[in-house]
Amino acid sequence: MKKLSLLFLLTLFLTTAIIGCSNEEASSEEADGNVFELVKSRGNIVAGVNSDLPGFGYVTSDGSYAGFDVDFAKAIAAAVFGDAEAVEYRPLSAQERLTAVQTGEVDVLIRNTTNTLSRDAMGLNFAPTIFYDGQGIMVTKASGIKTLQDLEGARIAVDTGTTTELNLADTFRLLGIEYEPVVFDGQDQVISSYEQGSADAWTTDRSGLVARLETLANPDDHFILPNVISKEPLAPVVNSSDSKWYDIVKWVVYATIQAEEFGITSENIDSFMDSENPEIRRFLGLEGELGSEIGLDNDFVINIIKEVGNYGEIYDRHLGPSTIFNLERGVNSLWTDGGLLYSPPFR
Repeated sequence: MKKLSLLFLLTLFLTTAIIGCSNEEASSEEADGNVFELVKSRGNIVAGVNSDLPGFGYVTSDGSYAGFDVDFAKAIAAAVFGDAEAVEYRPLSAQERLTAVQTGEVDVLIRNTTNTLSRDAMGLNFAPTIFYDGQGIMVTKASGIKTLQDLEGARIAVDTGTTTELNLADTFRLLGIEYEPVVFDGQDQVISSYEQGSADAWTTDRSGLVARLETLANPDDHFILPNVISKEPLAPVVNSSDSKWYDIVKWVVYATIQAEEFGITSENIDSFMDSENPEIRRFLGLEGELGSEIGLDNDFVINIIKEVGNYGEIYDRHLGPSTIFNLERGVNSLWTDGGLLYSPPFR
């Protein structure tokens, strides 16, 4: 009996070790430049996302993931596999997210992450910006705070290890405002501290403030200061080791933007199949070999639009006029409408 137990334990140990080594090798291989091949062989993409930011990345009542950022993960899956549901979502904290890309734990990070020089230098590649944002500060109306100067001596809750924390310190140092940072690892704790009165204000990207405002117990009791204290270009992130994978993620983003510029939506795309416009025909893969040049099927754009939609559809679905957020497009409009969204040519 003892021999059988020892044999069982030995077998269990060896099996665990083999599985562990296999996972480590996969992560190592991914981090070393074979992301796209691993993604294809696995049959899905692993996307690092937020799980608790309404409008951008959150878990619904049925346990599925939804949001603006989540839809871009679906767009990548649609481009690669023709199936927007071929995604495994990995919820990550602000502290975990960049390491997860570096180590190959995730294939792509789409979690309201700001493109900065120091992050680019970490062996990361940022795809095109999908949301141009800026940092803001929320206070209670009862506090009487209406300007940044009114925050002299205030306790301000902030998510640690983020550009948000650095921006707050830089801005207040420049203005000569003394404040007490109240730091936490995670937005839930930050907001809880603010709601319970342990902090006089809390700060994050303005889109995050708007998204979270509706989740507060009494939304009408709070006020977002008009000041925008930073530039926050939020973009998908991949490991810089695989240029092909980076190209795919990059051109998937561009495809959603170009589709909106062409006026192609998930509702009307079939009417464009007989288009005589050579640019549209190349874009949709009806002519040429653009898809195959980056390792995808030539109709990858069709799959993106049919399964997920163009940029405008994604925006309106999660953040637009029909949502509780009703966020104006502003700088997130197409360049043809005075915004910053611009796609290079598909040629």
